[in-house]
Amino acid sequence: MLERLNQALDHLEACLDREVDMAEVARIAAVSEYHFRRLFSTLAGMPLPVYVRRRRMTLAGAEVLAGELTLLDVAVRYGYGSGEAFARAFRSVHGIGPGEARRTGAVLTAQPRMSFRVVVEGSTTMRYRIVEKESFRIVGRKARVPLVHEGVNAAAAAHVESLDEQAIVRMKELPADREPQGILSAAVYLTDSREEGTEVDYWIGVATGPEAAAEELDALDVPAGTWAVFDNRGPYPSALQGLWRDVFTQWFPSNPYASRPGPELLRTQPVEIGAETDSQLWIPVERGSGSAGA
Repeated sequence: MLERLNQALDHLEACLDREVDMAEVARIAAVSEYHFRRLFSTLAGMPLPVYVRRRRMTLAGAEVLAGELTLLDVAVRYGYGSGEAFARAFRSVHGIGPGEARRTGAVLTAQPRMSFRVVVEGSTTMRYRIVEKESFRIVGRKARVPLVHEGVNAAAAAHVESLDEQAIVRMKELPADREPQGILSAAVYLTDSREEGTEVDYWIGVATGPEAAAEELDALDVPAGTWAVFDNRGPYPSALQGLWRDVFTQWFPSNPYASRPGPELLRTQPVEIGAETDSQLWIPVERGSGSAGA
C-alpha cells in the first residue's frame, strides 16, 4: 500500500500546475478519497490541501525569484485566476507578497516533496479483531474539543468533569447489551484533518439500541458497519495516543482495510494520569479495494 501511496503523491506532484483531481489521486492509491485524505493527514501531520498549497507555493516561489515570468504568468501557471488570489496564497506560505519577494530577493519557505516509507522498530504489536455491528445509538453528552496528540486533553477532561450525577445515572440505566459495553467516549471528526488543534465532537455516553430514548441527553445514531477493534494496555493517556497513531501509520498501510466515516469509540476505565489501564479502541473501517502488500 505504501508503494501506491507514493505513486499517488507522484501523480499529485505532476498536477501542481493545474487543478488536482483528488478522486483520481485516491484511485491511484487504491483507497477512497475520504480514506486517502485522513491517511495522508495522519502520516504527514497536515491536511492534504495544506500540503498541496505549500508545494505549489514552493514551486511558485522559485519562479518568482527567478524573474523569467511575470507575476501574473506565475499565478496563472499554478491555477490562480487573479494576481490577488495568488498573492494571498503566496503570503500565507512565505509571509511576504510575491512582488516584494521578487524586489528584495527574500528568503522563502520551502515545503519538501513527501514520500512515505516503513520504519521498522520491532517494538509495537497490535491485537485486533474485525466486528460487524448492527446500527446503534450513542446516548450521552457531547462537547466540541480540540484534538491533542500528546498529553492530557484539558478540554476533554473538563467535559468529563462537567457531567452531573443525574446524567451519569441516566446513562447507566440505559440498556447496554451490545459492545462496547459500559460508559465510553467517542470522537466524531468534523473534517478529514488530524492536525493538532482540529476540532472534534467528543462524546461521553453508552452504546445502546437505535430505539433508545435520549430524553434529556444527546443522541448520535450510528449506522451498521464494520469495525476494527484494538485491545491495549499501558499508561494513560500516552499508550492510547500511541495506539491511535500506530493504527493509522502502521496498521492501515499493512492491512486491506480503509477508514470510513463514523465515530471512533474508546472504552477505558478512568485512572490517574500515568497509571496502567486496559482499553479498547473501535475504528470504523471498510474493506479496501486493493491488497495491503500491493
